[in-house]
Amino acid sequence: MKKILIIISLIFLITGCSNINDLTYDEIIQNFGTISSRTNTYRTGYKYYLPRGMQVNDSTLFNEILEDGKNTYYLYVDAVSYLNQVDYKYEENSENIYSTSISNGEYFGYVEINLTENDKYLVEIMYNYAKIEVIVDEGDINRAMLSAISILKSIVYNDSIITNLLEDNVLDFAEKEFDIFNNNSNDDDYIDVGTDDFQPIEEEIPDSDLLN
Repeated sequence: MKKILIIISLIFLITGCSNINDLTYDEIIQNFGTISSRTNTYRTGYKYYLPRGMQVNDSTLFNEILEDGKNTYYLYVDAVSYLNQVDYKYEENSENIYSTSISNGEYFGYVEINLTENDKYLVEIMYNYAKIEVIVDEGDINRAMLSAISILKSIVYNDSIITNLLEDNVLDFAEKEFDIFNNNSNDDDYIDVGTDDFQPIEEEIPDSDLLN
């Protein structure tokens, strides 16, 4: 029985990864279709769903550093723009490996993929007044995009808490201003597109929810 369970687990792992890698970027973007109602991670002013196999490495008021055992994801939540319902129009850039705008009712954003100096890929996704950046190998782009989408579309804001934070000027405390609408990461102090010094911390656990 134990051997059978191991075989089934291996088949699930191989098949799941194969299905993800077979998806085009446009097909992955379709996962933005609906806003997820699942949340399992709670912060001051917002909450979100952290996919299985990922963990929080560091957290400040509206910035999170997440890891999946191989790659590091930088999450920025723009509570100010959310509260003011700032609108944004993205212009697609043909010079990028991939560039597209996202529009889903009242939700909007963009996705960009660019080659870095060390032959890795910078994936930037902005949606639901939050942004995720991650540098990955080419073979990890699809899974990284799906993980980022799962997080961004699940973010739920608490208007009253955010309003109180803004009124009390709490956002000025130990926070570095980050413009999620700025898709030029060369000016960003959080992610270095020219180095790769992250070491794996644990074996990645596949999340079947990414394909839901």
